[in-house]
Amino acid sequence: MEGKNLQELRELVEFLKASGIAEFEMEREDLKVALRFAGAAPAAAAAPGIDALQMAALLAAAKGGGAAAPAAAPVAAAAPAAAAPAAPAAEVDPHAGAHIVKSPIVGTFYAAPSPDAEPFVAVGDKVAVGKVLCIVEAMKLMNEIESDAAGEVVKVFVQPGQPVEYGQPLFAVKA
Repeated sequence: MEGKNLQELRELVEFLKASGIAEFEMEREDLKVALRFAGAAPAAAAAPGIDALQMAALLAAAKGGGAAAPAAAPVAAAAPAAAAPAAPAAEVDPHAGAHIVKSPIVGTFYAAPSPDAEPFVAVGDKVAVGKVLCIVEAMKLMNEIESDAAGEVVKVFVQPGQPVEYGQPLFAVKA
């Protein structure tokens, strides 16, 4: 890969990181690009503020297809966000050793049985296996999500009324 093309590929990677895209894959006859950023939560298929044509232009530029001009604007727009102070290489995970309770279904997260009721659990509460942590509504069915680990709730990852995906972290429980 030529130096200019390598630089454009680096700019694409920085743009994807700044946009919060966790995974990106593209395959053409003579080029295959697959990027997965470790520890990143899944994000939307496209970054906000960039359309498919701009993404194609970025990839064409990275490939050396000569379409670098349209791609320059999104990369330049992402540059200020990418210029933020870099995180340390060995960042400590504050939830290391905690069990992550994940959503078993797609739906809407509710922390309490009704809008005016107290939440099932809060950060700092001790829970046992089988304790109801929240409700995930799917197709007008209220599904109680129970803890599959005993310990203290150290983090709630979602807000009431927020849509959740299958496998999305809901709670961190430390033994």
